[in-house]
Amino acid sequence: MKFTILRSLLLCSCLLFVGLTGLFAEDHGAHRDLAKQHPFSIAPIVALDECDPASFNAMLGADFCKNVALGAATTFQDLFAKAAAGTPDPGWDFEPDTLKIMEGTTLVVTDQGGEPHTFTEVKKFGGGFIDALNSGEPTVDECEGGFKNVEVARTRILQGSQMQVTGLAKGTHHFECCIHPWMRMTVEVK
Repeated sequence: MKFTILRSLLLCSCLLFVGLTGLFAEDHGAHRDLAKQHPFSIAPIVALDECDPASFNAMLGADFCKNVALGAATTFQDLFAKAAAGTPDPGWDFEPDTLKIMEGTTLVVTDQGGEPHTFTEVKKFGGGFIDALNSGEPTVDECEGGFKNVEVARTRILQGSQMQVTGLAKGTHHFECCIHPWMRMTVEVK
């Protein structure tokens, strides 16, 4: 008798679990579809880099590069050498590279790399404010002056922090890091 009751309880528990799992799966799917349609959704973007703390901090000061990522081993010298050769380090990147969003969506850009970046909207892609990292491209107007330019300073993201971009109009928008200008992203707003 005890085993029959226990089996019945176990069976009911399993059926309840399966039913709730299906309900949550359906609800999650509905929520995801709603987020695509809702004009006030969020689109996450990640800024990444692979700075080697020892070499970057030796050149730029203690705690400039706070990278804790495994395998983050691009030295300060290698970063500049690769850029000068026209082959910038692909470990410095915005993810995703392209994004399609609905009007009203907020971009939330998080710096998960080891050093600061900017997420600056530019009319067209080009060089940043550090000539040696531009791979021969001229500095774009929006990056001129570096952090002395208040508009550039407002787009700076420190390690572990994030910024939000709101109010993007319909159309195509280009963003780049004014420090590492090969970090580029295109956002299409529908």
